[in-house]
Amino acid sequence: MEWMPLVLFVAVCLVLMLGFPVAFSLAGTSLIIAGFGYLAGSFDGAFLSALPNRIFGILSNQILIAVPLFVFMGIMLEKSRIAERLLHNMALLFGPLRGGLGISVILVGMLMAASTGIIGATVVTMGLISLPAMLKNGYSPSLAAGNICATGTLGQIIPPSTALILLGDVLSNAYQQAQLSMGIFSPDTVSVADLFVGALIPGLLLVVSYMLYMGFTAWLKPQAAPAMVDRPELDMKFAKQLLAGLIPPLALMLAVLGSILTGIATPTEAAAVGAAGATILALIYGQLSLPRLKEVMDGTLKVTSMIFMIFIGAAVFSLVFRGFGGDEQVQALFEAMPGGKIGAMLVVMLVIFLLGFILDFIEITFVVVPIVAPILLAMGIDPIWLGIMIAINLQTSFLTPPFGFALFYLRGVAPKELPTSAIYRGVIPFIAIQVGMLVLLSFIPELATWLPDKIYG
Repeated sequence: MEWMPLVLFVAVCLVLMLGFPVAFSLAGTSLIIAGFGYLAGSFDGAFLSALPNRIFGILSNQILIAVPLFVFMGIMLEKSRIAERLLHNMALLFGPLRGGLGISVILVGMLMAASTGIIGATVVTMGLISLPAMLKNGYSPSLAAGNICATGTLGQIIPPSTALILLGDVLSNAYQQAQLSMGIFSPDTVSVADLFVGALIPGLLLVVSYMLYMGFTAWLKPQAAPAMVDRPELDMKFAKQLLAGLIPPLALMLAVLGSILTGIATPTEAAAVGAAGATILALIYGQLSLPRLKEVMDGTLKVTSMIFMIFIGAAVFSLVFRGFGGDEQVQALFEAMPGGKIGAMLVVMLVIFLLGFILDFIEITFVVVPIVAPILLAMGIDPIWLGIMIAINLQTSFLTPPFGFALFYLRGVAPKELPTSAIYRGVIPFIAIQVGMLVLLSFIPELATWLPDKIYG
């Protein structure tokens, strides 16, 4: 039954849209359809015999240990109000400039997005902290909302990012499958560090583009992004306060990312440094207590359990999909597609963009990417470039009305006086910036591949 892989994929998407837990939707739906397929003689049950080894491989994967550590780091920075202190100090620094508060939100949101890697947490946190301040200082509601939503989605691309860690693990397996399909037996693989380095230039370009847009808007429409009314005296006391609030969090981020880029530490080791450093910062700022530590650990456990259960559910889905011959059908479809690898890449990007309206990045990473990535890599597409394109594509999808997740998260914490239409209008320029980055990367892949080649050779 050639249509069974399509039935499986559509059924999983429908169950997820109904709101059932992701991990159990993936595994349960796949096993039910596999059972019917086995009875009908269209499913080879031998594929499921590999499931125990798959689960053991997931739980013993040293790279994935970085996930709970980075999650702990992000939640600790959020719960200990370090992000709020950082935003306050950045706002004091840039506040005297028109658009300065918006630029401060972008910079602090970039650091928060990188540390948590979870769009919902970043948008909600920045919405609670910065949206009232921006509205109080006379910012245009649509500009303030769009700025916060766009900044929150930077967690997809700014390293160290949980999304890039998960993509790195999936693309590593896909790269090995692609090599085996071409009869190549090589120990080369795609590391998380490769994706981190590859994401640096595109991620920083996005941040700079956001800041330029904010500055241009403030110049063109001064009333939309005015300077802060309350300006502190620029004396030594203010300088000490500013440095005390800025240097420790920035030093932590640089220590984590720098240790990875220089090869001093693996992503997992750097994640441990980040988790310990965030705890020390909370202690220094007097924000660490046993109840707060318990709250951070509970949050880390919930997020980590969710992610690893999705890993297992995605493994079941992948095995059942291959048991129905879905990977072979997708490969045949891509090979017959006009435009070769360019046409195949365009279709994959469109599908991922549309799925981003209904699925989170974790589901897409472990449901869609393992299906399409081995085929695209076997067609000659660079794995680092592919990973960065997928990350920015998802970032754009999560920002696009009317279904973008970031819009829903901000709507949930925004005051009722802020209309939803203002949020939708505010994100449009940022969507254009991100689409422009995708187009730029399409024509200049070296933006993602040059730095990894330069560092790792």
